[in-house]
Amino acid sequence: MKLLKIIAICVSVAFAPVVLADKVAVLGYEEALLKSNAASGFRETLKKELQGEQKRVLELEKQAKSLREKIQQNGASMSQDALRQAQLQFQKAFEEYQRSGQALQQKGAERQQEFINDMRPKLDKIIKKIIDDNNYDVVIAKKATVYVAKGFDITESVIQQLNK
Repeated sequence: MKLLKIIAICVSVAFAPVVLADKVAVLGYEEALLKSNAASGFRETLKKELQGEQKRVLELEKQAKSLREKIQQNGASMSQDALRQAQLQFQKAFEEYQRSGQALQQKGAERQQEFINDMRPKLDKIIKKIIDDNNYDVVIAKKATVYVAKGFDITESVIQQLNK
């Protein structure tokens, strides 16, 4: 029973600032960034930038599939040496496909992180201005909420400001 009282006190103390706040807003930080015109342009640029590498990965995938099918269809009738040779070719092609695919994913993730880092100061400035203009006491991450009534979510306002 004593433990229950302690937990109740801790929970009430943890949420006391939110309860005492006059103006509360909810913001989807990542959503605002990813729905902006800048993000759309970035995705198009990144797609064009990685197009050649993506094409190469698809070619390697086709090659590996072709070799696997050849082994499955003709493996029983192939000599041991020919089968071993075909399996080695498949393994090399598959490893190259995996390596290239991982490198492509990593490059895309790095470029996306660069974009986020470049946009963060602008986004933070816009959020700060909206908070100051509307005198919000507390801004809660949208991901941390279960339900938000209309008018409390400022994500669209942030997106509109980002697009200006």
